[in-house]
Amino acid sequence: MTEPAKSTASFGYEDIAVEEKTERVGALFSQVAEKYDIMNDAMSGGMHRLWKDRFVRRVKPQAGEAILDMAGGTGDIAFRMVPSGAEITVADINQEMLDVGVERAMERGVDGLVWSRQNAEELDYIDRQFDAYTIVFGIRNVTHIDRALAEAHRVLKHGGRFYCMEFNSTQWPGFKEIYDAYSHKLMPKIGGLIADDEDSYRYLAESIRRFPPMETFERMIRDAGFAQTKVEPILGGAVAIHSGWKI
Repeated sequence: MTEPAKSTASFGYEDIAVEEKTERVGALFSQVAEKYDIMNDAMSGGMHRLWKDRFVRRVKPQAGEAILDMAGGTGDIAFRMVPSGAEITVADINQEMLDVGVERAMERGVDGLVWSRQNAEELDYIDRQFDAYTIVFGIRNVTHIDRALAEAHRVLKHGGRFYCMEFNSTQWPGFKEIYDAYSHKLMPKIGGLIADDEDSYRYLAESIRRFPPMETFERMIRDAGFAQTKVEPILGGAVAIHSGWKI
């Protein structure tokens, strides 16, 4: 009798055993945590800062709301939401990323954030706890995207909103070829120069290509139970803001 095929997950262009992905992604982000901003600058040409500002304007955090910022360890999104007066929990599976965020919060004099180590696929929160769930440049790194979306839906209150920003593949003719060449050939070299780490940057570029297209990901959000889903492409889809409501 033949043995059943083992389940695999993508790690860049490599297919690995499902149980290995969380560990390998965790090791990668432990390695790049201290230089995470540099990594995002390399991946976006510095534009990620403007995109994050735009993202938070879409979320519209309000005073008194409970917001879960998943995969937000370094605090980039949470710091932008603090002035709203929302009650923000910053969650990340990687403790080193959270440590960087806590240190930055102390340097900025930011109090009141809750920092929590969490697996997006198995959150330690009760049902209907949060008014909004945000995840930025993180969902493509989870092993089972459908489970993470289901958990986001579970912990949101009725009327709660889901917002995700993720890299994707641009559809602009001409720019697509330039971006592909940059991300696959130049970005790993930049990672080697500024962070002495070509392999991590190569994985991150490859992981973007393996992430579902915008239309497919929107359908996955709907399948998780969200309604009124919307996609906002940036740079022809090189980045996209996805949203949905729990009704």
